[in-house]
Amino acid sequence: MTVIVVGDVVTDIVTVHEGPLAIGSDTLASVRAGGGGSAANTAAWLGSVGHPVTFAGVAGDDEPGTARLAELVAAGVTTTVRRVPGVATGTVVVLASDAERTMFTDRGANRLLSPADVDRALDATPDGRHLHLSAYVLFDPDCAPAGRHALLAARERGLTTSLDAASAAPLERLGPAFWSSVPEVDLLFANLDEARVLAGPSGTAADLAAALLDRAGAVIVKSGAGGATWAGPAAPPVHAPAVPVARVIDPTGAGDAFAAGFLAAWLSGASPADALSTGARLGALAVAQVGGRPSATGR
Repeated sequence: MTVIVVGDVVTDIVTVHEGPLAIGSDTLASVRAGGGGSAANTAAWLGSVGHPVTFAGVAGDDEPGTARLAELVAAGVTTTVRRVPGVATGTVVVLASDAERTMFTDRGANRLLSPADVDRALDATPDGRHLHLSAYVLFDPDCAPAGRHALLAARERGLTTSLDAASAAPLERLGPAFWSSVPEVDLLFANLDEARVLAGPSGTAADLAAALLDRAGAVIVKSGAGGATWAGPAAPPVHAPAVPVARVIDPTGAGDAFAAGFLAAWLSGASPADALSTGARLGALAVAQVGGRPSATGR
């Protein structure tokens, strides 16, 4: 039942600003530094709901790397992270408001992920059932071969696979070249912006999900406050509403939390509707706090 999550581990410096940015001047904000990275976030949320999870990645042999790995272990995650001396652990500066977030990324040690790192995680997880990959790995030419290897090696070992489309702008930059070397997966997660880049600029979430079924066995399109939609073969689309929250504080990591909730339920035999609802519940916990990781009170 263990999920192997492959991708980035970073330090997120999250700045939640009040009102519009005053470019060239001062803007009031709250600032928090802590664990981040789409894949590491998903692993932490899986651990928070008690689902067995192993995280594979690369971090610097530095103080931030030590702190990030300690956070994952505290969240219930087994790690097979390679530490590299002389290379900094990745860092992302996040500017967030109640509805949007803009990120400035220094990938650092994450770009050194190799096929051997993936194989080490697979070998260390004999009960592995599913591999989840963040597309951030595939966006970086230095580590894209490791991402493709992860999906192929998992399939060869009999694991199911999923891919999180991760970010619309890199998908748009890569264009058709993104799909040309990405193996088919069992599940594809994408938000509306990402789905529109991958499938076309128009159509409902259900239309977009259905259009992407030639790339995945099933597709989940997330629409924020509009809920989430699942499309699979020979079945009508399934929609689940978002879970209401009193206030959206920071959307960072909401999609990562959603993926964790969906996977935990789906791998336990839940229907698409129930898996969507579980994902929505964790996504609601994520947006009601600062940062993309589960809080101690949110578990």
